[in-house]
Amino acid sequence: MGKPSRERVLGDTEARAVVRRLKVSPQKLNLVAQLIRGKKAATALADLEFSRKRIAKDVRKALESAIANAENNHDLDVDSLVVSEAYVGKALVMKRFHARGRGRAGRIEKTFSHLTIVVREVEEAA
Repeated sequence: MGKPSRERVLGDTEARAVVRRLKVSPQKLNLVAQLIRGKKAATALADLEFSRKRIAKDVRKALESAIANAENNHDLDVDSLVVSEAYVGKALVMKRFHARGRGRAGRIEKTFSHLTIVVREVEEAA
């Protein structure tokens, strides 16, 4: 006897992927997330492929995971997927110090962030 299954949070035409503890600040990650919001999945993958941001590679892997979840777990059509949501959350912040002159210390914060990508199947208007 296991745990009772949870209610599905997303709709029947949606799938998502979550990446936790990406080593980038939420502000920088949100710039890349803005790049793909509302676009078709194939277009978003192409945009991330040629983006010059370092974190775009990890965002692309997350988007590919969301597409795979939609195809394999929820039987959605890959060609009609749209990135409906891409949002960023704040994760842990490691505090370090950098020695400065006269015995003082400068604070260094190494920030991490979470990324959630939701893809939705939309019917194309004929």
